[in-house]
Amino acid sequence: MVHSMTLSSKIKCVLKKNDSIVNCLYKIYNFSRLILYNLSPVLLYKILFRRSKGRWPNLKKPRTFDEKLGWLMLYWRHPLKVKCADKYAVRSYVKEHGLEHMLPELLGVYEKSNEIDFDTLPERFVLKCTHGSKMNIICRNKRLLGLEEIKRKLDKWMKMDISKLAGEVHYALIKPRIICESYLDDLTGDLPCDYKVYCINGKAHCIMACTDRGSYGHAKFDFYDREWKNKLPYSKSSLLAKREIPKPEAYEEMIEAAEKLSKPFPFVRVDFYSINGKAIFGEMTFTPSNCIDMGYTEVAQNILGEMIKLPEKRLV
Repeated sequence: MVHSMTLSSKIKCVLKKNDSIVNCLYKIYNFSRLILYNLSPVLLYKILFRRSKGRWPNLKKPRTFDEKLGWLMLYWRHPLKVKCADKYAVRSYVKEHGLEHMLPELLGVYEKSNEIDFDTLPERFVLKCTHGSKMNIICRNKRLLGLEEIKRKLDKWMKMDISKLAGEVHYALIKPRIICESYLDDLTGDLPCDYKVYCINGKAHCIMACTDRGSYGHAKFDFYDREWKNKLPYSKSSLLAKREIPKPEAYEEMIEAAEKLSKPFPFVRVDFYSINGKAIFGEMTFTPSNCIDMGYTEVAQNILGEMIKLPEKRLV
C-alpha cells in the first residue's frame, strides 16, 4: 500500500535536495537570533529554551541543571570565565596552577588563516578557533587536506561572534585566534576518548566519557561517579546501552587537576584525554550545549541542579 506524502514531508524532501534553499533558511534563522540577542541575550536564551524543551526556563528561581547554567551564563560574568573559555588564554591559566605538563604541544598561533604555513606543520595536527565551540579541524593526513577549503572554513569561523547564536555572552569578549596543537593519538585508530569532569564549587562530582567521537554525530556518552565505581543514569543515550568504559590511566591526576582549575567557579566542565598513560588537558566549558541539553535525563537535571549553589551577587 502506497501512502501519500504529507505536505511537511514533501517540503522536507525538497529542502534536502536544494542546498541553496537550506543555506538561505539557515541565514534567516541566524539573523533572527542576532536580532533577539541585540534586544536581550536573556530573551534569546528563553526563546531557544522554549523551542527545545516546550516550556519557558525559570530564571528567577532556577531549579534544573540547565536553568542554573543559563542563569550563570547570563548573570554571572566573572572575568576568569572569559580567560578560561578562550582556548589559547586558558593555557596560561593552566600554567599558573603548575599544570603546564598537561598541555598539548602548541605548534602555532595565528590571527588569519593565511598566516598558517602548512608546509612546516607535521603530518597530523589540530586547528582550533579560540573564541567558541565546534570550530576545530582535525588533520590525520596532511596530504589529503584541501587547504583552500580549510582556509575558507577558518576565515568564516573567525568572523563569527558565537555569543549571538545562543546568548553565551562570555564568548563575545574573547579575541578570535587560531591555534595549532599536536594531534593526540591513543593508538586506537579513532579520536581519543574525551573525559569531561563536571566540577561544582571546586569539587569533581562526576565524569562523562565521550567515546566514538569520530563517528559523525554518533558519539556515545556515559557518566560515572567521582570514584569511577558506578555508572550514573545521567545520559538518555546510555540508559539501555550495555557497555562499560574502562577507567582511564592517570585518572586521579585528571581529578586533582580539574579541582584545582575549577575552584573559582560554581560550575565548570574540565576536559581531558588519556594519552600513553598521561592526562592531557583539553578545555574548560561553562555552557555545555548552550545550557539547553536534550541528552540529560530528568535525574541528571534534578541532581546536578540541586548541587549547584548560585552566587548571591550577580556579576553583570
